[in-house]
Amino acid sequence: MEMLRAGLTKDQILAQTGMVVGVRDANFTVNEGEIFVLMGLSGSGKSTLIRLLNRLVEPTHGQVLLGGQDVAAMSKKALIELRRKDLAMVFQSFALLPHLSVLQNTAFGLEVAGVERKARELHAMEVLDQVGLRSFAHQMPAALSGGMQQRVGLARALAVDPSLMLMDEAFSALDPLKRTEMQELLLQLQKEQQRTIVFVSHDLDEAFHIGNRIAIMEGGRIVQIGTPDEILRNPSDAYVRAFFKGVDVKKYLLAQDVARSDEVLRIQPTADARTDMAEAVARLRQSGQSHAFVVGDDGRWQGGVSLDGLMRGLDSGSTSLQSLYLEGIAPVSASLSLNALIGRIVQQPVPLPVLDAQQRYLGAVTQTVLLKKMVDLDLQESRDE
Repeated sequence: MEMLRAGLTKDQILAQTGMVVGVRDANFTVNEGEIFVLMGLSGSGKSTLIRLLNRLVEPTHGQVLLGGQDVAAMSKKALIELRRKDLAMVFQSFALLPHLSVLQNTAFGLEVAGVERKARELHAMEVLDQVGLRSFAHQMPAALSGGMQQRVGLARALAVDPSLMLMDEAFSALDPLKRTEMQELLLQLQKEQQRTIVFVSHDLDEAFHIGNRIAIMEGGRIVQIGTPDEILRNPSDAYVRAFFKGVDVKKYLLAQDVARSDEVLRIQPTADARTDMAEAVARLRQSGQSHAFVVGDDGRWQGGVSLDGLMRGLDSGSTSLQSLYLEGIAPVSASLSLNALIGRIVQQPVPLPVLDAQQRYLGAVTQTVLLKKMVDLDLQESRDE
């Protein structure tokens, strides 16, 4: 630690002491309900870091705070209890117990936690149903394919209902088709359950597909943290730029990366619809826009209106803003890919509202916004080259 504080590098410390600095100065926060991906080249420290979180590797220095508790300072007894109830890990090697059935493997964590047999097996069957393995509950692991065994590993982790799931290269041992299948399963379960997940990967496609945010590691350090779009647009240093050199940025962009919150006028409805209409007409004329979106106090998108429709509503004496909503405006998901978004936008004469999983309005996409984004990306690629 004194050498680190004195500024010596990882290689210098190894040469002088024979000791490896696995992780250093790794300060980060994982948000509740997100998939946080650790990426880096082999030897960058990502697997060591994820094992520090549950003390499979003992930290030499620092804190690991989970729900306000310092995992690094816990007694062995408290740590065991935490692992039983709040932490679960999915390994690259599946790590199933070969002498136990699929059901027994899935229920193993609950058994260790002292849950009665009937209750744990009932819950384990529910989780196996979630991962599509109910009919294989009484098979032995050896009878399953690699992809199915990894589903059992995932089910075992989910069965204890952990506050934090740690997944270390969990899908890298699978063939490409099964790997994609497991990624989609994880995203579907995440959509339903919103778990907090730290996921180690060395695969760009995987990280960009499943990660809400990504941490890039190099030499035991975290060199940049951000969304895929943030990292691709603004790499922090030459290492990150080299890491993503040749990557087709457009392949990884989502609707949420393109949407602009200031592109379309927002109307927050009140009890006085007539006043809302009149104010919206005035603001649309002033801004030169032809459409507005109605967004509630809770941030949820309610509908779209046009300047012409608002004026007709005022002339006809309408007292309902909702009666003026345009038909045919179909909001898109924040997770819609750029390619799919292009297909939607070319058929859409009005701006496309982009909504998150809770139907909250994030912003709008127009043909102009999309074109500008793509031009900016092409310019960025040219500069990087």
